[in-house]
Amino acid sequence: MADEAFRKNIPEVDPTEIEDIRVINADENRSFLEKVMVRGGFADPYDARDITEVVYRVMRDLMTTEASDRVAEELHEEALPTKEKSLKVEVSELWKDTNPLVRFLSRIRPPLNGPGLSGIDTDRFLFRVANEGGLSPSQNREQVIQAIFSATKDLLSPERTQEIASSLPQGIRELWESA
Repeated sequence: MADEAFRKNIPEVDPTEIEDIRVINADENRSFLEKVMVRGGFADPYDARDITEVVYRVMRDLMTTEASDRVAEELHEEALPTKEKSLKVEVSELWKDTNPLVRFLSRIRPPLNGPGLSGIDTDRFLFRVANEGGLSPSQNREQVIQAIFSATKDLLSPERTQEIASSLPQGIRELWESA
């Protein structure tokens, strides 16, 4: 009799179709790096920080210095509330790159998608993120990029969101827009 149902008038509910407000609120209250960690499948905030810098570097390579500066102006939020000195940065510092040489070079060079340049297409964008970010073959590049895009879009105005979208190659733009 263990398999017998006593209350047969209760409809079955698929637990995957139920939206639990506690989960939604928990995600809204996460910090930037926590969102990247959870959505991107990272075990620690250091990996999330490092891959975020790489994705931002590739994004900046596609943008003018002025556009990049406008984005940086809107990213003034603590990346992760912590006492750990190496993680105590604003998202804008990750956008500008922590490497001073890379930061300098990205300010003086033109966008890599300008006239007469071959640019960065979707495949090259994904290749650079995977290689420069040290992603393992088992990690889903698109999922990682989308996690960073989603956490970033939470901090940006619609104008900056559109400005970034206009500089991305078509396949990456689709990831940006769906994040």
